[in-house]
Amino acid sequence: MQERLFADEEHPQEQPAAHAEPPDGGRRWPWLRPGLKIAVGLAVVAVFGWLPLRAMWESSSVEAVLNSRLVTLRTPIGGRVAATAYTIKDRAQLDAGTVVLRVVNSRSDRTRLDDLRRQKSRLENERPNIAAKLETARAAQQDLARQAAQFKDGRVLQLEARIAEIQTSIEAASARREEASAAVERASSLAKTGNVSTVELARLTRDLSVAQQTELGARKRLDAAKVELTAAKGGSFLGDSYNDRPSSVQREEEMRQRAKDLEADLVRVDTEIAWTANELIIEEVRFTDLSEADIRTPVAGRIWEMMTSPGEDVQSGQPLLKVLDCSGAVITANVTESVYNRLQLGDDATFEPNDGGNPISGTVVNLTGAAGAPANLAINPDTLSKEPFRVTVAPRDATHCMVGRTGRVVFARHETAP
Repeated sequence: MQERLFADEEHPQEQPAAHAEPPDGGRRWPWLRPGLKIAVGLAVVAVFGWLPLRAMWESSSVEAVLNSRLVTLRTPIGGRVAATAYTIKDRAQLDAGTVVLRVVNSRSDRTRLDDLRRQKSRLENERPNIAAKLETARAAQQDLARQAAQFKDGRVLQLEARIAEIQTSIEAASARREEASAAVERASSLAKTGNVSTVELARLTRDLSVAQQTELGARKRLDAAKVELTAAKGGSFLGDSYNDRPSSVQREEEMRQRAKDLEADLVRVDTEIAWTANELIIEEVRFTDLSEADIRTPVAGRIWEMMTSPGEDVQSGQPLLKVLDCSGAVITANVTESVYNRLQLGDDATFEPNDGGNPISGTVVNLTGAAGAPANLAINPDTLSKEPFRVTVAPRDATHCMVGRTGRVVFARHETAP
């Protein structure tokens, strides 16, 4: 360009006549054309010289790529992969919690589950039988208790009547004793005058003794009857040939004890049924977890890599697919050693895409240096091989999973302390 400018100045007569300046204009502005050419040349030199100068002045990466973390989904059980209602498409957008695959194990051990179900069924069939026996025992106990109460009431009435009879006998014996005592007193007075013989006095004295003994025996029988009455009211029955409770009372006590045993059996069966039902719920959950498993996406993102397909047999812990975590987007960049040594965690940075898109602002969150790159990123930073010093920048705004866009990262410049 400079040569053209000088050539035009040395051979002005070679310009076509059609473009020649009017004689008056040429003489009026003789310096206009050379000045314009010099200005254009200086502008070109300034633009193309400023670009490398700006690159030297800014702290920027050598290369960078928009990246994101990967989440690997593994199967918790062994079995066969089954399709779901969700149609899996490559790079499909997924919401968190979406069921993308299902693993079914048809060979799960269900022995304990079947045993618990049989045990619960047996206990549930046994309970009505125990309940029916308990109702029968309670009815028999009530009937025997009624019989025992009737026997007790009758025995008490019988003893009360006997006591009344004995009291009457005592009163009669007392009257005879008093009469015999008066007769003896009269006979004793007459015997002194000789009006009553000694034999008659002896007979009257004997009658008095018999009357006294008869009254005393009646009083003894009264005491015994009162003892029997007190025992009968307490539930024990005394007699000449026995000292025990009647058979109705004994049978009532036996039936009461049987009813208590049946109540204990019913409580035991109910407790076992409740325990078995709880264990059955736990075992059903365990069996379900071992027989089938839904593979859900833990985060919102995209399917990055499918590592299996429906119908394939898989082992426990085997990776099935990788999901791109759109919420964990980062920018990985490599920088020169001089730039790396000037960076600090928390520095502001701007990602400038090579395709001319809008810049993405962020913050420096990791300075890896020459250490190994993380293995859970969609694009391995090792592919950025121009410089070994690696920097990770977290964008401030969502990037909509634009993984793979290349560009460079410009870091905020630190002022050098004096």
